[in-house]
Amino acid sequence: MCPYPDSPGIVGGDPALICCVGTLMLIALTHNVVVRQIEEEAEFDRPETIGQIAAALNALGHRVELVEVTGPATRTVSILESHSPDLVFNLAEGRVARIREAIFPGLCEQLGIPFTASDAHTCTVALDKTLTKLVAQEQGIPTAKGMLILPGEKVNTAKLEYPVIVKPNFEGSSKGIHEDAVVFEPEQLHAKVADLLTIYPAGVLVEELVPGRDVSVCFLEGAHHEGLLPPVWYQGQQFEAEGFAHVLNYTKKMRVELPPEVAQLPAGVMSELRSYAKTLIGVLRLRGFARLEFRLTPSGSWVLIEVDALPSLDTQSDFLVAAIAGGYPDLQSVVAKIVSSACARFGISSHGVRNRTKSAPLKVGLTFNLKRKKAKSSADDDSQAEYDSRETINAIKNAILSFGHQVVELEATVELPTILPVANVDLVFNIAEGVRGRNRESQVPALLELYDIPYVGSDAAALSITLDKALAKKVVSQAGVSVARYFVMTTGNEKVPKDFQFPAIVKPVAEGSSKGVTGTSVVPDEGALRQLAKEIVGRYKQGALVEEFLVGREFTVGLLGEVRPKVLPPMEIVFLDQNKPFPVYTFEHKLAFSNEIRYDTPAVLDAPLHKEIERVAKICFHALGCRDVARIDFRMDATGRVNFIECNPLPGLTPEWSDLCLIAKSAGMDYRTLIAEIMAPAVRRFREKQRDGRSAGL
Repeated sequence: MCPYPDSPGIVGGDPALICCVGTLMLIALTHNVVVRQIEEEAEFDRPETIGQIAAALNALGHRVELVEVTGPATRTVSILESHSPDLVFNLAEGRVARIREAIFPGLCEQLGIPFTASDAHTCTVALDKTLTKLVAQEQGIPTAKGMLILPGEKVNTAKLEYPVIVKPNFEGSSKGIHEDAVVFEPEQLHAKVADLLTIYPAGVLVEELVPGRDVSVCFLEGAHHEGLLPPVWYQGQQFEAEGFAHVLNYTKKMRVELPPEVAQLPAGVMSELRSYAKTLIGVLRLRGFARLEFRLTPSGSWVLIEVDALPSLDTQSDFLVAAIAGGYPDLQSVVAKIVSSACARFGISSHGVRNRTKSAPLKVGLTFNLKRKKAKSSADDDSQAEYDSRETINAIKNAILSFGHQVVELEATVELPTILPVANVDLVFNIAEGVRGRNRESQVPALLELYDIPYVGSDAAALSITLDKALAKKVVSQAGVSVARYFVMTTGNEKVPKDFQFPAIVKPVAEGSSKGVTGTSVVPDEGALRQLAKEIVGRYKQGALVEEFLVGREFTVGLLGEVRPKVLPPMEIVFLDQNKPFPVYTFEHKLAFSNEIRYDTPAVLDAPLHKEIERVAKICFHALGCRDVARIDFRMDATGRVNFIECNPLPGLTPEWSDLCLIAKSAGMDYRTLIAEIMAPAVRRFREKQRDGRSAGL
């Protein structure tokens, strides 16, 4: 199931609404999606909103690729270069303050890809409330008296009349504005500013609180009346006895306690508002769509509050209320106007063709090991447990085909070395587990490197290291990540370290998919340890990894990208059977859904723990030499410390089942988008190889 509701496939739309008649453009929808209901993500879009916008673009006849941009910009560049879209429909807010909204328009400019909405310079100015007001003042537009406070600076209270409002200078959606945002005494101000600077160190704005009612003027380029939609205000925001309106704080906005409605304004007041709005739109060079917020004072005068160069297109937003009042009856008509303005601005022809080289489809090899026998329990033959089913292979194949590429199936048998040279593929999407040995996962990547064929995923060295759990623990512990105390038994007769603590968990040292991990894998003493170790050595023909059992919460984390990977929201494996004192994530749990465990996606975490898991995940990813994709497992100890368990750079990709697929879905990625994200860095490497070959005259 797609995580973006209301996002169907391509359907025919009303030709009158298609921005460029006859066009079928490939449009990348860049956005940040809300994963956790926290203030940090207040400006991000709900999955429902992204789904509705994607559906609107589909209905207009375009093909849409969802590009969730949370994470390093290098990853976004790889994805955009991989898709090579005709247009970027940009809604991306970014996370880093001051210039965060400018990052993605700037990337589009550098890549030569047309985009909707305002450019990087305008987004930078508009996000800076202080700078925007300076621009407004130069044009004779009234603003509240205030000052920008940076860390380490003192507040000169003598320059202000109270009450004042304190808010972040580089945020929207009322982030940082709470019930205590209005300060009535100088003594309170210093503490409030100091507190807010710890959360928003880019800068805090202190302004005299102007009495009045907030009014939004929305701009839709190319719409009637010079793009100005009817002004909107908020129901219930009435003047209080002391002359101040209810402050539109974060809680009120998130709960939609004050829903927007069309403002009823006298003609003269309306005329002045439109004049101010047109002036700001021109001087700031706002494009596509935007929102300008003013405050109407009791005397009928106007004061500028802020400008939003990337307003929300949520169906509950003031922008959609204004658009409907302005003659645009639904989201599709608004989206059509936004796209058509970008087409006009960038000179996209009636056929969507521009003067830039389109990337040709690729011939992609899909290397895999096909699962021909399936274990039904831990007692069955599990030799093919890590191989992939025909359903999974077809799902990956169909996802790659959906991007216009060809796919050549390449089963990783002993004949693969003779088949690869004549397959004539551009790159390989590798999910092959290999045939035998502790280097089995590295066999196909090593072969691809021998034939100089670019491929998706980690290289042979990383796959060899990560498959050996003991070696992987040694590497990450040297990088500063905690691991449970461990040792390896190759016969079951080895000496147990003197200070080793029981209970212990015992499992094969070089297997995945929880092979060899059962409900009896936790042993209470040395005798049980030796017996189980001998069984594992005999069955799997490899050493047994022995670890001190960790009693805390268990998480698995997906990462996508290369040098600076994106960390997806952690998933927690929650053990529900309270009668088991030493619960483990077993082979049986991965065979079928169990009432003994629950998957929390995303995991419910406080901010410090969330950041710590992200931090150690990145360290492990780099230390082990991973690239493109990996799934890393962690478990907390009795002290609350996060410990590395293992890393899987060839994670399962079974739709609606595999851990990584569930994690990606919780982060707003449908299955084909996940495959595209995994594949994008390899496509970039292939393009670089092509360019290097041309520059060398090959």
